[in-house]
Amino acid sequence: MILELQNAILEMIAVGQPLSATAEQLCLRVEEALPRITASVLTFDGRCLHTLAAPSLPPEYSAAIDNLEAGPLAGSCGAAAYEAKPVVVTDIDNDPRWSKFRSLVHPLGFKACWSSPIWSGDHVVGTFAFYYRERGGPTALEQEVVDACVHLCSIAIDREERVRERERLTYTDALTGLSNRARFDQVLKEELSTSAGGLGILLADIDNLKLVNDTFGHAAGDALICAVSDRINTVAGTQRTFRLGGDEFAVIVSDVDNLDLRHIASDILAALSSPSFCDGHVVIPVATIGGAAAGTGSRPDQTQRNADVALYHAKEHHRGDYVEFSPGLRTALTQRFRAVRDVGVALSEDRIDAHYQPIVRLDTRELVGFEALCRMTTPSGDIIAAAHFHEATKDAGLASELTERMLIRVAADMRNWIGRGLPLQHVGINLSAADFRGGNLRERLCRVFGEARVPLAHVILEVTESVYLGQRDQVVADEIKALRAEGLKVALDDFGTGYASLTHLLTVPVDIIKIDKSFIHRMVPGDAGVPIVRGLMGVASDLGIRVVSEGIETEAQADQLRRLGCKLGQGYLFWKAMDRERAADMLAAHGQRVPERSGSAKAS
Repeated sequence: MILELQNAILEMIAVGQPLSATAEQLCLRVEEALPRITASVLTFDGRCLHTLAAPSLPPEYSAAIDNLEAGPLAGSCGAAAYEAKPVVVTDIDNDPRWSKFRSLVHPLGFKACWSSPIWSGDHVVGTFAFYYRERGGPTALEQEVVDACVHLCSIAIDREERVRERERLTYTDALTGLSNRARFDQVLKEELSTSAGGLGILLADIDNLKLVNDTFGHAAGDALICAVSDRINTVAGTQRTFRLGGDEFAVIVSDVDNLDLRHIASDILAALSSPSFCDGHVVIPVATIGGAAAGTGSRPDQTQRNADVALYHAKEHHRGDYVEFSPGLRTALTQRFRAVRDVGVALSEDRIDAHYQPIVRLDTRELVGFEALCRMTTPSGDIIAAAHFHEATKDAGLASELTERMLIRVAADMRNWIGRGLPLQHVGINLSAADFRGGNLRERLCRVFGEARVPLAHVILEVTESVYLGQRDQVVADEIKALRAEGLKVALDDFGTGYASLTHLLTVPVDIIKIDKSFIHRMVPGDAGVPIVRGLMGVASDLGIRVVSEGIETEAQADQLRRLGCKLGQGYLFWKAMDRERAADMLAAHGQRVPERSGSAKAS
């Protein structure tokens, strides 16, 4: 009988039957084999007992002892859990351990109770009990049965705990302890399927996590994530707050009568606004939030996409604030998707090409180089500047394809000009953060220009400060150092428009800085543009860095820059970007001819 019992229960455990069903079947099979007993299984959380299975006991009795605190006078089961040893009460009427519970068992006719602790490792996790309707203790056979049942319960409870732990790890974010994206998807689906209305999503992004990581290190960044987690959790509640990964959190809001996403978002932003100590550094968390209410019959993915659109719009236009979804917000995202589609089609149809804007000496107006600019030709023949499809470059894969196409076209043009003996000194090529993230930038450049037989000394890589902000400085510095070792020169583009520009000159070596046109346009009496440009010229001179002024449109600007010591410039005053044939003609007519020194190319 015991062997059959063990096989039946072990099979239930092996196939993953619920713990309660397994324990109930154990009780029923034991009661069938031993008619004089009534069995029960309770779990123990270290303090209180909870009814797991008692199929032959009245539900009122099980409910009455559920959540019973263990102790020496808490009946047979409470005492067994407390003392961690079997407790046999042969006469309930006269045993002090049952003094508080006799009124519960008298109507049921029970006279004795024997309870044994269930062990898991070195701690008690439950009790297995036999109730008797006559006074007395267990028989030898009952002892054997209980020994087997306690062991089976231990196996079943251990398995349940392992399953729960795996589930906890599956659905819990390790850093914050919040539920993760998988659990968010699960809860959102469940809520939408049962909700009668009044449901919404808030998505929050930490805006300054990357800055904290780069400035203070990842330990401080992790501390910032935990601080944000705690504060959102305090406002929204543990069961409604999720960390989706990285710097993104989600909150599921449910209120049938009055769904006010903006109010909760405002509470979260207010909670985040106070300083936090992050690994020894004082940081004020900054977050942006997007929200969307679920409409009747909404799908989980649609509601989440709406919240994503709102967050995207908030990050583009209202950083540090809250934006709620409305159908009109789809326009910006639609434009981005359209740009990605159009550029993808243009690449496949060979309608992406390089145009060249000259860089000139301000004194002689000789042409010393070009900046290669990406242009797209429409099916109707119009030529579109990159600014009009810049949204497409936010797609990392497409940005990489654009760079590859530009590198191949520029390398081919440079090979042609060199082969014709034109006085080519250098061509600047713009790179994006995605190009650095790819991890094989040096190999790509060496391959493309090597196959075209173009010396790398003719190539200048132009990077904006967004590249620095998008990567850890040391990663960028190491990559640029490797590129410069190959003979390439590096220019910092749009200088002055990013964060801590001068700091970047200390951490990442460059050969050229290109002063952004916004400073050039403000070079008028009484404006700060003049002293800023003068200061930048001085810093660059002391560091041995050449300077190119961008966006020069008037002779007055050119004269003023020349007096400040700037030798090189580009802008509509001289030439706009042009195709390769015109660029070749310009080189032939206006190119500065300088003696070559060991294959290098250098502008005067």
